Amino acid sequence: MKNAVIVTGGKQYRVSEGDVIFVEKLDAEAGASVKFDKVLAVVDGENATFGKPYIEGATVTANLVKSGRSKKICVYKMKPKKGYHRTQGHRQPYSKVQIEAINC
Repeated sequence: MKNAVIVTGGKQYRVSEGDVIFVEKLDAEAGASVKFDKVLAVVDGENATFGKPYIEGATVTANLVKSGRSKKICVYKMKPKKGYHRTQGHRQPYSKVQIEAINC
């Protein structure tokens, strides 16, 4: 089984073929094919390849399943004895992708 470590949205993800992961929102339509070319490492059984910082020519191909927004979180700020309080909500956008192939 092949595993890879990719970088997208400022975060690192360990993926293998068939995995479904949630990443920062990508600019693509649902059903589109997405390529991740920032591959840090590929492990295939006993063979491991590490980049400096990325592996030249290595890509991970994925299928964009859907884009959406996560559940709302409430941000509450308050300063005691001053009468200041502020409530704000936030929903982080995400993209759900399924890993199709790891090419090294």
